[in-house]
Amino acid sequence: MSETVAAIRAEFTKLRGVRGTSLSLLLFIPVSVFIAALGGWSAKGAIDSENPGLRSDFTPEQAGLDGVLYGQLALIVFGVLIVSSEYTSGMMRVSLLAVPRRGRLYAAKTAVTAAAALAVAVPVTIAGYLVTQFALGPHGAPIDASGVPRALAGAVVYLTLMSLFAAGVAATARSAVLPLAILLPMVLAGSQILSVIGATKEMVRYFPDRAGTEMLTVDSNDAATGFAVLLAWTVAALAAGYVRHRRWDA
Repeated sequence: MSETVAAIRAEFTKLRGVRGTSLSLLLFIPVSVFIAALGGWSAKGAIDSENPGLRSDFTPEQAGLDGVLYGQLALIVFGVLIVSSEYTSGMMRVSLLAVPRRGRLYAAKTAVTAAAALAVAVPVTIAGYLVTQFALGPHGAPIDASGVPRALAGAVVYLTLMSLFAAGVAATARSAVLPLAILLPMVLAGSQILSVIGATKEMVRYFPDRAGTEMLTVDSNDAATGFAVLLAWTVAALAAGYVRHRRWDA
């Protein structure tokens, strides 16, 4: 147990020491809050002016979660970099000298990824919702409105799992280029585009990001299904990453 704790402490130290990785984690905060404020302010202007451009399915409760959906891009970068940086820099060899048991090292890195993502996801998700409602002014909704507490909790779990999913993909690829080239476009626009194409509309429902967003949807009836699908993707990615990590020739 003491060796496991030592390995986790070492991973936290490396997280603080690698600028790119820690910066991507911290970037999640301003991006999410800024988008939350901008979205609330824009929606308030559209409502006050009766602008027909306001989307028909707009609700203040759901708008309060839009910020973290954009901010998640930073957490995906974080999940990729926290794993891939050691492979590309050669530092993985040093880490294996300190922690020869590869399973323990991989578990420690995974635990730190989850803990760091969770630590920023909880306050930022709540702050983003409150900032949006403040910007909406009289059109805002309270944080205890029907479905909101569940959606906020779902958002935290979603963000944590997406970070772990990204870490698993990075461990499988052993680099940052391919995972980022696939994951960022997919989350930013790819799955959204595929969801409106008839031939792929049904299939894309089971993509990790599309399924997982059901957890953030205030009035969703499929949050449990979305969680199960995203969890399955995350476990599969981490398992594949572990197999590749075990077979890596240090």
